[in-house]
Amino acid sequence: MLWVLPIDLNQKATTMLQTMTDPLRTQLEEVRRALLVLHKALVDSERITYEQTIGAIQSPNHFLKLLMGDPWFAWLQPLSQLVVALDESLDGKEALTPAGIEAAVNQTRVLVAPSESGDGFSRHYFDALQRDPNVVIAHGELIKHLGRRKA
Repeated sequence: MLWVLPIDLNQKATTMLQTMTDPLRTQLEEVRRALLVLHKALVDSERITYEQTIGAIQSPNHFLKLLMGDPWFAWLQPLSQLVVALDESLDGKEALTPAGIEAAVNQTRVLVAPSESGDGFSRHYFDALQRDPNVVIAHGELIKHLGRRKA
């Protein structure tokens, strides 16, 4: 006896795409987690530097206002925005594609490239890496999750 089962080609294609992107999704989730650790290390480091330079931050609410609006902390915004973009990609209704995941990983690589002679984020990031071992450790962990660039 021969059994003929209906095949839903759309479902099969979706399942194949999910199987293909699961390792990439996992990599993106790991990059996101490492970025959050780096973000916290940078925020903590900047807070210490701010308090040594300007004075004590009075409360958590005051600190939140500084993070959101004070020029001292403005350089952290690109990293915060990248975390939000990764969250939106991971939670989005559209399926992740290998090209989209690779683009997000490359964007992360570009952002976390410190530069002694640069300006904006890259220069502040360089300074934070020079002064705080916790930032160095978080940076190293992130780089591990970014993997090697494709040639």
